Amino acid sequence: MTLNTGMMSSNRTDWETPPDFFKGLDQEFHFTLDVCATRKNAKCKHYYSPKVDGLKQDWEGVCWLNPPYGKSIGEWVRKAYLEARKEGVVVVGLLPARTDTAYFHDYIYGKAEIRFIRGRLKFVGAKNSAPFPSMVVIWRKNVKSKIRKG
Repeated sequence: MTLNTGMMSSNRTDWETPPDFFKGLDQEFHFTLDVCATRKNAKCKHYYSPKVDGLKQDWEGVCWLNPPYGKSIGEWVRKAYLEARKEGVVVVGLLPARTDTAYFHDYIYGKAEIRFIRGRLKFVGAKNSAPFPSMVVIWRKNVKSKIRKG
């Protein structure tokens, strides 16, 4: 049996959100800030680029987060959790559904609404669907944890 190593890892960490998937969420949440984007893949008029570094900025309004899917993902999840504790800030993140990670247990489970995505997303520019399941996480001040299948 041959193992497809391309399914296990990637040299990229900046996978762009599928436009139709984002559109549905934007119709529900009305995003005002993309906290982790480039000029090419930004989903909102206002965004933080790698040069500006959204991890070092204050977030406000209704924020979209599709972080780099690399070693720094835990930092982005922690930042989303902390920023959403501020009055008037909502953060919606598209994340790999990695329920075994420390960041999942520390900053998502019991602290946010979780929507598991049925099937695998195909990110913009990818030849195939993602090799992992995904979830949408919604952090809001004083929200009770909810888990929903999608």
